[in-house]
Amino acid sequence: MILSVSRRTDIPNYYSDWFINRLKEGFLYVRNPMNVHQISEIDLSPEVVDCIVFWTKNPEPMIERLDELEDYPFYFQFTLTGYGEDIERGVPHKKDVMIPVFQKLAGKIGKERVIWRYDPILFNHRYTPEYHRSAFSQIARALSGYTDRCVISFVDVYAKNKKKLEALRLSDAGNEQKLGFAADIRRIAEENGIEMMCCAEQLDLQQCGIRRSSCIDRGLIETLTGCRIRAGKDRNQREECGCIESVEVGTYDTCRNGCQYCYAVDSRRVGVGQAVPYDPDSPLLCGKVMEGDRISKRTVRSLKIAIE
Repeated sequence: MILSVSRRTDIPNYYSDWFINRLKEGFLYVRNPMNVHQISEIDLSPEVVDCIVFWTKNPEPMIERLDELEDYPFYFQFTLTGYGEDIERGVPHKKDVMIPVFQKLAGKIGKERVIWRYDPILFNHRYTPEYHRSAFSQIARALSGYTDRCVISFVDVYAKNKKKLEALRLSDAGNEQKLGFAADIRRIAEENGIEMMCCAEQLDLQQCGIRRSSCIDRGLIETLTGCRIRAGKDRNQREECGCIESVEVGTYDTCRNGCQYCYAVDSRRVGVGQAVPYDPDSPLLCGKVMEGDRISKRTVRSLKIAIE
């Protein structure tokens, strides 16, 4: 089993104590977002968890506790963009804080286990293509030698982020403009020893030298584990997504990064810094087992095949 930690919220930033406690206990609960009274119990023993994939904008609260993950292969998807507080309200200053955190994490676990994400890319009156080229160039130079890979995508509109994106007055960039921009930042990445890839992108960027990547990456996981991984495509993701199947452990509407483009937080119900019922000792992330809940053990297994 591959553990996704998490597409729905920033666990390394806000809930790392909870997650490490769950590893020690050997299980956690996940509430089904489509059926609130259905809870799955997930076995977290190293025998069935083949790899942990973290998503984060700030892993600093977790860095000093990474030794507690010694029984598990893992890597990080680390989003680091050029946006200011108007777009990413809860993220610390990029140059002063987040670039050094990125460098520190890569120095601790190795650059091959820290994937730089510069996404999603949106254009408006402030965040023009020229602005992004400059910001991307500065970050790429700072991360040279600290990562092997950069993943990009252009912003997508969902029901949960539609109003927030409308307020940003996005520019209607055409495909030709996007292709030209992508080719430019690919060259900048390569000049700094970083391979550019794209994530779940409808626009075919292979024509400008950018191949598709996978967040839950079979090849990287096989390298980290030293085993072949027998897994199919994740059927819960979009058609353009190349991820293999994984088990998601996050909870929607619990992230406090305050990103205006986020699809995992409904701004009508959740604000930056809003208190959530969080207990680091609870099997559930941000919640309690309620009357009427049904808890069932999810059948999970290792996907590894030993290489002879």
